[in-house]
Amino acid sequence: PGIAPELPAKTETDHPLSLTREQTVLYEAFVRETMERIERSDPDARRGLVLALLTGLKQICNHPAQFLKQSGAVRLGGRSEKLDLLDEILSTVVTEDGAALVFTQYVAMGRLLSDHFAAAGIAHQFLHGSTPVREREAMVARFQQSGQDGAAAVPVFLLSLKAGGTGLNLTRADHVIHVDRWWNPAVEEQATDRAYRIGQTRPVQVHRMIMRGTIEEKVAELLGRKRALADAVLGSGEAALTELSNDELRDLVTLRR
Repeated sequence: PGIAPELPAKTETDHPLSLTREQTVLYEAFVRETMERIERSDPDARRGLVLALLTGLKQICNHPAQFLKQSGAVRLGGRSEKLDLLDEILSTVVTEDGAALVFTQYVAMGRLLSDHFAAAGIAHQFLHGSTPVREREAMVARFQQSGQDGAAAVPVFLLSLKAGGTGLNLTRADHVIHVDRWWNPAVEEQATDRAYRIGQTRPVQVHRMIMRGTIEEKVAELLGRKRALADAVLGSGEAALTELSNDELRDLVTLRR
């Protein structure tokens, strides 16, 4: 009594993926054009350009439609291996009567995924920063009771990372999927802990999607090699990387073969 029970196992998997041809062309062109502007800019403008570069590259890694600001009935399938893998994982989750939390740091990417899930007939709900508190509470209750006592099954809970990173109990989920990487690993862990916490009775599988050769892979290597240093250096997010020299920045963002 008074001692918390042990949690079930947690398995963490990094999924290395490759850019599609469309993503590769967008990535290399954006690096080339933005680095030229950065190298010509004054110190005040440089910081904003670096942040725009990092954000744009992460959007390209997610899906070309996010970077190009496409929406509506645009075709999404076959343009990003992240989406293809997500479809594969969720198909397994639904078949096995499981449930998944899907995290992205971008509301625009969340809307694209929500439209994609709706078109595919995947029951889901989407929580982001603009969701009213009462609706947020109802969504949590609906997910936690999903499939029980005649309640409608909602196997997929899509969340923006900031809105869903803390304060939610979502132990119905046995899969946690990080579509894009946050710079501070503690933020990712807080998101994962929405499912992996007291009350969880099933093993939890955590999936992280990382594009090979891109800034995502390089940041993942940095976080893996120097975790304590990374917590200190990257704790403020992308802003810490605006202090890199032009040569260091070019090395960080150049696409590796």
